[in-house]
Amino acid sequence: MALQQLEHADDQMQECIDNCLEAAQVCEWCADACAGEGEEMARCIRLCRDVADIASLHARFMARNSGYHAELGELCADLCEACAEECSQHDHDHCQACAEVLPECVNSCREMTAS
Repeated sequence: MALQQLEHADDQMQECIDNCLEAAQVCEWCADACAGEGEEMARCIRLCRDVADIASLHARFMARNSGYHAELGELCADLCEACAEECSQHDHDHCQACAEVLPECVNSCREMTAS
């Protein structure tokens, strides 16, 4: 069964799931690429790894209609915001990709928690 077919996943939730999964992917890529950039990228790596974990977990919580997905969504939005801010300070393509993708995740997570 595709996530789009879940009865509880309306368009807003599906968009948030998609954005969280995209955030997790771009952050995994960024963290891996930053690992070869030197010690000055340690904060970026940590934030990207945190986002990848929390965003994928948030997507799973929404997919199973957990009663705790809203609380997790707040944390996900906060981490994505911090990571986007950090990544925007670096010129690497992978960091710029994070800085571009993560605001969408922030917005959809905040919309999910507000509804």
